[in-house]
Amino acid sequence: MRIAVAGGTGTVGRFVVEAARAAGHDAVVLSRATGADVVTGRGLEAALAGADAVIDTTNAMSLSAKAASAFFTTASANLLAAEKAAGVGHHVALSIVGIDDIDASYYAGKLAQERTVQAGPVPFTIARAAQFHEFAGQLLAGQKGPVALMPKTLMRPVAAREVGAHLVRVASAGPVGRAADLVGPADEILADLARRQLRFDGIRRAVWEVPFPGAYGKGLASGSLRGGGDALEGSITFEGWLRSPDHRRPR
Repeated sequence: MRIAVAGGTGTVGRFVVEAARAAGHDAVVLSRATGADVVTGRGLEAALAGADAVIDTTNAMSLSAKAASAFFTTASANLLAAEKAAGVGHHVALSIVGIDDIDASYYAGKLAQERTVQAGPVPFTIARAAQFHEFAGQLLAGQKGPVALMPKTLMRPVAAREVGAHLVRVASAGPVGRAADLVGPADEILADLARRQLRFDGIRRAVWEVPFPGAYGKGLASGSLRGGGDALEGSITFEGWLRSPDHRRPR
């Protein structure tokens, strides 16, 4: 089948493309670099010609609920309109495990995305996954100085590579509304992951865990992001991911 991957060069999207091609599918990358812009809608319908399914892994990280909601609703609405016009039969949206009661900050945007997809004109599947093993490193890279601050976060991280393969399986199975959640193999604490990654990379840097205020911070610390007992589990541990080629040590 022909699968279009929105955000196909990103953290998860590149693994979706890799997994789709490995499974014998025709994978098409949707990005501004390929002339398809989810924010403006420009080039989407042409890029989706002949596509059977779209997997949306686009992202715009913002702690502003307003900004996050604006991006995700706009991008989803543009994709869905182009999909309908092109005759695409399945829209797969990547979302986040355990965010139902955290309608704040970035997660407000993801919940708005889910609502947009559910109300849209294309048969859909919402596939929620836990935070990625890559997440701690992204936060570390975004801060300068001898101390890195990590929000108090209870999580069950999963490798982005496994999320990519999961999304391809979901797309191949056809629309079901809500797929089984995908989480990692072990409960973790974000600050601990950051310390272990720094130690593995040979970097001397302190990590301080700090509670975030408001509903967003309360949600991060609540444990809801670890998902429920009925979730599918990935097999790649954080240590296994650190030792893999997917973890790129800072130079």
